[in-house]
Order: sequence, then C-alpha cells, then structure tokens
Amino acid sequence: MAGRYGRPRSVLRMRTVAGQVFLLQVAIVVLLVAAAITALVLQSRTDGEREATNRSVAVAETFANAPGIEAALRSPDPTAVLQPRTEAARKLSEVDFIVVLNTDGIRYTHPIPNRIGKKFVGNLGPALAGDIVTEKITGTIGPLVQAVVPVKGRDGSVIGLVSAGITIDRVSGVVDDQFPLLFGSAAGVLLLTTGSTALVSRRLRRQTHGLGPAEMTRMYEHHDAVLHAVREGVIIVAGDGRLLLANDEARRLLDLPADVEGRQVSELGLDPATGRLLASGRIVTDEVHPVGDRLLAVNQRTTDQHGGPAGSVTTLRDTTELQALTGRADVARGRLKLLYDAGTEIGTTLDVVRTCEELAGFGAARFADIVTVDLSEAVLRGEEPTSAASVAEMRRIAVSGDREGNPLYPLGKHITFDLSTPLGEGLISGEPVLQADLAAFSGWQQQDPERARRVVERGIHSMIAVPLRARGVILGVALFWRAEKPEQFEEEDLSLAEEMVARAAVSVDNARRYTREHNMAVTLQRSLLPRGLPEQSAVEAAYRYLPAQAGLGGFGGVGGDWFDIIPLPGARVALVVGDVVGHGLHAAATMGRLRTAVHNFANLDLPPDELLWHLDELVTRIDQDEAVDDGEGAVTGATCLYAIYDPTSGHCTMARAGHVQPLVLRPDGSAEYIEVPGGPPLGLGGLPFETAELELPEGSRLVLYTDGLVEDRDRDIDEGLTLLQHTLTGHPELTPEETCEAALRVLLPDRPSDDIALLVARTHVLDSAHVADWDVPPDPSAVAEVRAAAVRKLAEWDMSEEAFTAELILSELVTNAIRYASGPICVRLIRDRSLICEVSDRSSTSPHLRQAATTDEGGRGLFLIAQLAERWGTRYTAGGKVIWTEQPPPADIADA
Repeated sequence: MAGRYGRPRSVLRMRTVAGQVFLLQVAIVVLLVAAAITALVLQSRTDGEREATNRSVAVAETFANAPGIEAALRSPDPTAVLQPRTEAARKLSEVDFIVVLNTDGIRYTHPIPNRIGKKFVGNLGPALAGDIVTEKITGTIGPLVQAVVPVKGRDGSVIGLVSAGITIDRVSGVVDDQFPLLFGSAAGVLLLTTGSTALVSRRLRRQTHGLGPAEMTRMYEHHDAVLHAVREGVIIVAGDGRLLLANDEARRLLDLPADVEGRQVSELGLDPATGRLLASGRIVTDEVHPVGDRLLAVNQRTTDQHGGPAGSVTTLRDTTELQALTGRADVARGRLKLLYDAGTEIGTTLDVVRTCEELAGFGAARFADIVTVDLSEAVLRGEEPTSAASVAEMRRIAVSGDREGNPLYPLGKHITFDLSTPLGEGLISGEPVLQADLAAFSGWQQQDPERARRVVERGIHSMIAVPLRARGVILGVALFWRAEKPEQFEEEDLSLAEEMVARAAVSVDNARRYTREHNMAVTLQRSLLPRGLPEQSAVEAAYRYLPAQAGLGGFGGVGGDWFDIIPLPGARVALVVGDVVGHGLHAAATMGRLRTAVHNFANLDLPPDELLWHLDELVTRIDQDEAVDDGEGAVTGATCLYAIYDPTSGHCTMARAGHVQPLVLRPDGSAEYIEVPGGPPLGLGGLPFETAELELPEGSRLVLYTDGLVEDRDRDIDEGLTLLQHTLTGHPELTPEETCEAALRVLLPDRPSDDIALLVARTHVLDSAHVADWDVPPDPSAVAEVRAAAVRKLAEWDMSEEAFTAELILSELVTNAIRYASGPICVRLIRDRSLICEVSDRSSTSPHLRQAATTDEGGRGLFLIAQLAERWGTRYTAGGKVIWTEQPPPADIADA
C-alpha cells in the first residue's frame, strides 16, 4: 500500500489516523461480539436450569392432582396401579422420572423397577408439611432438578408424595443445538461491522488526506503559528452564526473578549453594521467599515463553495493610516447619518403641522441655526395646490431656532411670495435656491427689502430655500438660515438640504392625504351619529362616543358603533346601541344605513324582536348585494340591542342580536346584568330573536354600551363586565352624565383599539294623574259619554283649548272601533309633552286614509284626524291594535 509522498505503508503498521481508527474499531467490534456470545451461552445455561425447575414442578403437580391418585395410594397395591401411569406420564412430559412415594419416603414407582420400594433420596420435610420442594442434585444420570409435591386427601392431610425430575442437559440441549446458528450470526455481524468500519475509515482517510498523527500535529502547529503571526485579522463564522475562530489580530481590531469562540456573533458587542455583515455571510471585497476609531477593510468569502461546511471566512485590514486620504468619506458618512436620522425623526405622525415642526426642529439642531417651514393654505385644508397663485400664498407653520428679536416672518404669518424673486422662481420650478452670502443682496431682498436689511443686521448670513415637492406638486417651502455657525452654505449643503426636505415632503403629502380622507370620514360619521338627544319625558339620558385611536382602527375616529334614542307613540321611547364590525369609511357608511333602517322600523312601532328580525333580513340582503364585490363590504357580524321603555307603566321590553348584555342600576344602588336572550349577530339568520321584559322603578338607570368599553387587548370581556358592574354599584345618586364619566374613568384604555358607544338612561314614570283611561261598551251611545269624560279630564289638566279637537278625534276613533272592530274597546288619554289619545280594540285590521268622493256619505274620518292631529298612526299588540294621535299642548303647558 502506497503512503503519502510515495512512502510504503503496510496493513499491519497503520500510521495514518484513519488506519489506527480502523484497527481500534475492529478490535472493539470483536470484543463486543465475543462478549455477546459469552453472555448468550451463560444465559442459556441459566435459562436451562430455570426451565428444568419449572417443568419438574409442573409435571409433579399435575400428576399429584390427577384423578384417582388418592384411591391408588389407598389401594392394597399402589405400585400395580401407579407404575404404568407414571411411565406413561413420564414419556409424554419428557422428564427423566416420575416417582410416587408414601409419607415415609418409600418409592411406589420408578423408571427402574428394582428401585421400587427403596428409600427416596432427597428432602421430603417441607413436602410432608404441604409445601413444594425443588432441588438441584447430581444423580446417577447427571446433574438434574427434581421437585417433590404433596398429595393431599379429601381431609387436606398429606397422604403421599410425587417427585418429578429432569436433567439440565436435557433442557439445555435445545439451546446447544442453536450454537451453530448463533456463531454464524456473530460471524455475519462481525463481517458487517468490519465492512462498515472500513467505510467510515475510508471517509476519515479522505478527510485527513491520509496523514498520520505526527503529520497532523505538525500541520496544526504550522497553521496556528501562521494564523496568529499575520498582521491581518481572520475570523471564521459557522453557518448558524457562531464564531468558530478569531486570531490575535482580529481580537485586537474588534476588541473581542477572551472567550469568543462558540458565541453568537450578535452577542459580541460589535457595532451593528459589522455584526450584520459577519452574520450574513455575504461576499464582500475591500468593504470599509468604521469600528471605533479605526477604518477596517473587510473581505469575506463563504466556506461552502467547494463542498465545505456552511459558514464564512472574513479577513480584516486596519486602514486607519489612510484616514487622511478618506476625509471626504467621513464627511459623506456624516451626511448619510444625518439623512438616516432625518428619516427616523421626521414624519413620525400623520399630522401635517407636526411633520413640519419635526423638520424645522431637526434642521435647526443638526444642519442650520434657524429653520422655517411654510405651507400652502390648500395643503392645510388637505387639498392639493393646483395653481401658481396657490403656491405663492402660504402660511408659516413651523419655526425652530428662533432667537429673541428675530426679524424673520413670525409663526402663523400669511406670506405672499413674490414670484419674480429667486425664491419665487424656485417655487415655480421646484428647484432649490442657495444664497451663500445674504449681505450681497443678490435679489432675495426684493420680497421685503426692509425686513431683508434687518435680517442681515441680526447676523443671519446664509440661506437655503428648498421647495417641499411631492409627486410633482409644490406643497410649501423650507428655509434654512445660518447665523451662529460661521460656515456659509455650500453646494454640497444644498444637495443635503434637498434630500432632507424631499423625505419630509413625502411625509407631509402623506399627512395631507390622510387629513383629507380623515376629514371626509369624520364628517360622514358625524353626520350619521345623533347630534343631540330628542325631547321626550320617558328617560333622562346621557351618552358618550369615543372613537378608536388613529393607527389602530383604520382612520382613527371612524368606526361603526352607534346609539340612538327614538321617541315612540304613547310617550314611550326606544333605546338603541349597535356595533358594525370593522373601521373606516365602509363601517361608518354601513352604520348609517343600519341606523336609518332602525328609525324606519321604529316608526312602524314594531316589537323589539320583530324589529331585529327585519334588520337581520336587511343585513342579509346588503351582504348579498355586496357579494358582487368579492364580499369586501360584508356586514355580517354587526350587533344591536333594541329596548322600548313605557313611562306610563315602567315596563321595559328589549331584545339583542349578538350584543353584550345591558346593565341596570336599581334605585337602591344595586347593579345587575339583564339576562336578555342572546340572538345571533345580524346577517347570520336562521334563529329567531327573543324578548326580555322587566319592570323598572322610578330612577332606575339603564346602561347600554358596545364591547369596546369592556374588552381590550389587555383585558378580556368577562373581566371588563365585572369591572363595570363593580364600578357602578352603590352609587344611586349619580346622574346619567356622572355615570358615563365614572364608567369611562375606570374602563377607558389609554389607546382604545375599538370604538366605544355608551348610553345611560334614567327612567321616569308618568304621574298617574296624567293618565286617564276608560272602557267603552260596543254601543254607539257610549261615544257621547267618552267625549264628555274626556272634556272633563282635559279641563282638570288645564287643556280646555284642546277639548274640541280631542272630542272630534275621539268621536271618530271610537265610532270606527264600535262599527268595525270586535272585543273590548279602551280609550286612554296621556298628558305629556303632547296630548296623546289612544283607542285600542281586538281587531288587527288597520284603517287606511283615503280620499272620499263628493258623493260618499262617509270615509272622511281619518282625513279629518290627519288634519287635526300633529301625528297619528297604528301600532299592533299581542291582542289587537292601538290607534293613536298626538296634539301639541298650549304653549304655557308645553313650557311647564
């Protein structure tokens, strides 16, 4: 076998690392195989003895408990009966002997007949006591295991003994027969493992290039000496980002700690740029990196280009001596850092004024002494300047670095730029203007000669004007002034200022567009939400609407939550709170559609469950229409709670569609959630809505809200519900306004991620003296009695002026009920903000207003009612209908 460099190498003298490893592995495999065979042989011997014991005990017990054994032992000649049986059992069970003994140890049976009647050899004591005895002895047939088992009579006494025995060789013979196969398998395993070891050694030989230990040691010493002696830093990084090796020069240049090997590059405390480069493994050539006060030239290559392991090798050269030649690089680096910082500090919000203030503040601190920013009036309104006149008309939005007695235009000043000056020409063309020496008065002073003279007198000596330009549109102008810094602005400063303003202009334009869209959305939403509470006497109400913060809910301030108080006939009032999923213009528009639908359904005077059913149908139809646009405008998931309160009885009926449970605050200070049956959110359909009915005492407060009040990213809804109940419990003295403030003070998060709508209504119950009702018999003569009773009641209420009109209305309604309806008829008068007349019957047929012909004798009653009453209508009840009218009371009564 040829060795490295042509030296011969024998198999018996393996000098390579691979060869030595091969021999060591083969020796280990041989030892392991030999040990395994030995263990198997010993195990087979042990298993043979155990098997002999088990078999002898089993055979002896079986024979001792065999039927007829007791009779045989008590027979006159036990040998004659048992000898044939024991021999037959011995042959079938493959044991060497089965011997039956009497209690004195005399054999009745034996495979060798001449031994019958002789004394049995073995320990019989435990067996005579009723136990089983096993012994390993050496008999005439060799080492064997015998078992002695007692034979018990019917009374439980020992009447005889049975012994069975088998030689160990007889049991172990089966295992011994397997030794050829065992040794053959061991040889196969030895050959297989030797072949595998040879393959591993071959791979190791390729890895070590056939070197021996001495050669590898010498090579490592040379490698180590060269690696740490060169004046160039060397770093090896693994594919997972761990630093594998760093020579002395690399440690010095990067100021690495002593225990650097094995640590992640990100944990070494390097500057961010160098750390990212080392961790990335990207290929670079002579890339300059500032590290501390050094400039390092970095070269980096990957280690897996020719099948090597994943990772990278980096070399570092100290080029600090070249700093004198790279001064411009330092300046460029400072400018780049200035622009980088400007990108992070300018435009942090979507607010036009704030962005201009950030530009002025950053420029005054890092680039100039004074910075002013002027914007077109159109930009401030969220619009886009479209003419030269709009460009020339600007307002000073931000000033930074302003000194006392500064002669520049003050903050908020409306400025009309002269388009014939260099600055005006720059605004028209969108190009920056440099006035390096203001004292030269090279035309810039024509804007305001007197102010220009005072500017120079105050020591302001240099100026740069850069238009704020985005998408080709001039939004404003930024002016950089130097007074305290002695250096005048140069051409390089001009490009830097232009780049800085260009970045700010994009932020200003984004803020302008956001302002426009936000104003549109907020205007839409404000037009859709109630601007005030309607006049009614049923409840004293207060509300709060708080939009989500900008950035968390689309436009910030634009959402789909809404609330409403809707006066209903009969002095009743409807309380509504709803929530449309999502935020933005679509949510606000959808909210408006649903709110309008609720108003329309409420005008039909529908019960809460029927109203929600109709609203659910409407949402389903809206979603079907929106499905044409890929479902982007889906409304499914909107929630609503609708409650009707009747102040004449204190009765409240409510239903909900997927909305949170309302909270009622009792006059005694207790607070509890009303268990309103939970219907599905609007648009899901398939399930009916159910109502909850309760009586609310005078002064009860009903708290309706959306889930944004009780649920937040840091608080689940159950915790919020508990907190709301705990906050409002025990404070019956709070007004609805104070209740709203108390709830928001505790539950309102710092930055709400969802809209919050809160409605608190304190209930009133009408004085029974302001309500009068009469049962009317179905007799036309009863009409006159009802009219008379109504006139008397109106006189009591100081409303005699309305008596004539009320008489006509009641006469017509009661007459129609007697003529066309069935069942009991009831008349009710309610004195509230208006005079309410109600006539109820058991019929579900509603009268219709029609135009009677000149020849008709009737059909004009409802027409007269519509002319006399301010409002009239019909509402259906579970037992029929109610026809109602409202008449405005006299001015003095209404004002009272």
